[in-house]
Amino acid sequence: MTLSWLAGAAAVFAAHVVFGVTGFGTGLVAMAFLPFIMTPSQAVVLMTVLTIIFAVVIVVPLRADIAPRGIILLTVGSVVGAPFGVFILAVAPAEVVNRLIGAFLIVVVVLEFAKKFPRRLEGAGWGFGAGILAGVLGGAVGLPGPPTIVYAATQSWSPRTFKANLQAFFIVNQSVILVGYWMAGLVTAEVGRLTVVYLLPALVGTLAGMRLFNHVDPVRFRRIVFALLFVSGSVLLVRG
Repeated sequence: MTLSWLAGAAAVFAAHVVFGVTGFGTGLVAMAFLPFIMTPSQAVVLMTVLTIIFAVVIVVPLRADIAPRGIILLTVGSVVGAPFGVFILAVAPAEVVNRLIGAFLIVVVVLEFAKKFPRRLEGAGWGFGAGILAGVLGGAVGLPGPPTIVYAATQSWSPRTFKANLQAFFIVNQSVILVGYWMAGLVTAEVGRLTVVYLLPALVGTLAGMRLFNHVDPVRFRRIVFALLFVSGSVLLVRG
């Protein structure tokens, strides 16, 4: 057991506690730390694999709360956007993209706390557009969550439906992106080894988060979501 493994395990565990509670956040948390102990592309692909696995774990007890009509266009848009994101990861540095995401998240949180954030976005275009952004950002920097969460926060879903819909979306979104990574040669034997190495911390973190979720009321849940967006946005803006 090495120091680098302990650091990676702590990051993966923390990311999956957050994931178990909110239904998102693995990339937002883990990508702030994992690139210090592995290459950024390995970290992105690793978290994509783990997200698929544990989205299935989370969605099973919430499957009755999925509202398919709410995520159809979101999912279609992400399939359209994913190839562009994979191309960006394969050929371009991610620092500028990360900082743009960070600035966007901070603006969203400021609008929420100023009570200017819309409670409802009508029209099919919003879901499709958010899906395209989720596909691009998911493929490029392993962060499909921000546009998805911002859209979901305007749909008046209960915490259970919010979380269930995100998992159903992530399973499709991340699977499409993973196929793109494989075609681009980014799914390597080392990524497979890292997946096995960090599977247990991810499982323990997810189960712990799922238990905590049962004790969170809707108002507090929304506050947690936006607090996480603010922290993540700040990290991305500063670190790039």
